[in-house]
Parts: sequence; structure tokens; C-alpha cells
Amino acid sequence: MLMTLGMMVFKLQTLPFETMAHKATFRWPANSRVGARPAAQFLGPDAETITLTGTLMPEVTGGQPSLIALQAIAQSGCAWPLIAGNGLIYGMYVVKEISDTHSELTARGEPQKIVFTLTLQRVDENLVAMFGDLAAQAKALPGKAAGALSNLGG
Repeated sequence: MLMTLGMMVFKLQTLPFETMAHKATFRWPANSRVGARPAAQFLGPDAETITLTGTLMPEVTGGQPSLIALQAIAQSGCAWPLIAGNGLIYGMYVVKEISDTHSELTARGEPQKIVFTLTLQRVDENLVAMFGDLAAQAKALPGKAAGALSNLGG
């Protein structure tokens, strides 16, 4: 497994990506000053994106069904945790853009090669806030499970 975005697992059989580009920007607005350089002030982090690119060979790797599943995740409008195969948590991300190019078409119009690019945007405040939310959810699970069991019994 290379990575997961919510329930989408990036691996050879689904969407194996070849490159991952990470971009983090920071806000440094400047105010003009007479006779001096503009004064800049750090206001905090700005947009953070991850771009995944890869080539699918539907006979060997994932294909159109994997891209359709990814589009369904994007259309849900929800943020999903992005976790690397080694356990590194990147944060909560939304699908910002999906593009794919189909080539080497068969006589039936099926692509033998699909090149895709996926752009994800981080939407959480920080990892501490995300873990706080996960901890609150984990604390509530036993009560929810007990309630569900009592409903089944009744």
C-alpha cells in the first residue's frame, strides 16, 4: 500500500502513483514604508497541496473503475485523512482536481494506458486539532456501541 485517502487505498490494483509533489505556502504580507524596504509580517500557513501523478495500465494496474471511485470521493464534499503506507499522517485533505488522459485505445475504445493527476488540498487547522477530534470520537464510541447493542436487543 502506498497511501490511503479515506477509504481509497492507493496500491498496484487501484491507483498506483509514480510521483508525489508537496507544496506548502505561508502568508507574509508586506506594508510599504517610506525610505525603507517593505515591512513583512508572518500571518501563518496558507494553502497546502499534494499532487499525485501516475500511469495506469488497466490490464496490470487499476483503471477506469478506480478513477470513478476517486471521483465519488471527491463529489462527497468531505475531507478525508491522508495517510502514507509507512503510517505518516499528512492531515485532512479534500480532492481539489482530478485529470486523466486515455491513450492507446483498443478497437472497442478502451484505453490501455491512462495517465492521471490528482490534486489534494489540506483543510484541517493542524494535526493537533485533528487528533483532538479523533480522540473525542474515540471516547464516544463505547457509548454509541452500547446504544446500538441495546437497540438491537430491543
